[in-house]
Amino acid sequence: MIPILDSKRQYAKIGAEVEKAVCEVLRSGSYILGPNVKALESELAKYIGCNYTVALNSGTDALHLALRALDIGKGDEVITTAFTFVATTESIEIVGATPVFCDINPDTFNIDADKIESLITPHTKAIMPVHLYGQPCEMDKIMDIAKRHNLYVIEDCCQAIGAEYKGQKVGTFGDIGCYSFYPTKNLGGMGDGGLITVNSENLKNRIVALRNHGGAIRYHHDEIGVNSRLDEIQAAILRVKLNYIDEWNKSRREHAATYNKLFSECSDIVTPKELHDTYCVYHQYTVKIPNRDNIHKMLQEAGIGAMLYYPIPLHMQKVHAHLGYKMGDLPITEKNTECVISLPMFPELTIEEQKTVASTLIECIEKSKALA
Repeated sequence: MIPILDSKRQYAKIGAEVEKAVCEVLRSGSYILGPNVKALESELAKYIGCNYTVALNSGTDALHLALRALDIGKGDEVITTAFTFVATTESIEIVGATPVFCDINPDTFNIDADKIESLITPHTKAIMPVHLYGQPCEMDKIMDIAKRHNLYVIEDCCQAIGAEYKGQKVGTFGDIGCYSFYPTKNLGGMGDGGLITVNSENLKNRIVALRNHGGAIRYHHDEIGVNSRLDEIQAAILRVKLNYIDEWNKSRREHAATYNKLFSECSDIVTPKELHDTYCVYHQYTVKIPNRDNIHKMLQEAGIGAMLYYPIPLHMQKVHAHLGYKMGDLPITEKNTECVISLPMFPELTIEEQKTVASTLIECIEKSKALA
């Protein structure tokens, strides 16, 4: 069995450091918003290249509180993509705003920046690009549109820590960047966690209050907030892992290059494309193949942990049925959700395993063609 992700291998390498850090927290008696959280926020601000970060308990809360901090709510529209995890649009509907779906670039799977402007209405308040699979969006185009139309930009970086667009890390272009530390992410905790990046001190202060029941001072509550405090144990774990993130991302890129080479002679497999002057961190290595569903089943039977992200686009999900979208409204999104498959991708993956994945996938494609 070759899994899509193997966190045990990562733990085998850094487990002693992690256990030491966790035990220090346990002995300290400080478990919520303590020195490790403060240190993590400072270290991540330096790493990402922003003025401030605010640690939270999930990437979903990061998206939700970003919208809250910008006073986006009922009657407002947020332009985003339907090819992503539901947390992106869930956060928009939580605050009472309306997601407006834009089709994607077929090469990157990201929001098509050239199609955003046609969707802007008097109700549009923000654009929420998603750096899907660790691939940066075309942020210069998106920021130009936002500036000309006086719109906020909230970057969903939940799969893209360390990714760069033209030498600048994602999460630093828009008004707010949002990250997830879910265990499967490139920088993942051993539980839930999230982060907001921001350059405005006023926005930072409001988010700090919102994460702690709407008050910056204990027992003084200025507005309805939430409990979204990152705990010290997760912060300590993430501080250990942050020391390795560049090494791990580099390994992911090397694995992607190996896959590209292994698939170079197979015309039935469309490998990922990187935009010029970008640094993709390959949270997932996702290819396009024919007869995807049958081949996915074959791969599973052969012990290859391939995954389908995301087989049902968000505009076709029951939760968004009230928005009135129908099949055909986002043709490129719909076409790609039917043919993409993600292959095993994690830093500790071996070349031998990649060769097995590649040969098995090619074999399954040939078998599928023979049965057709």
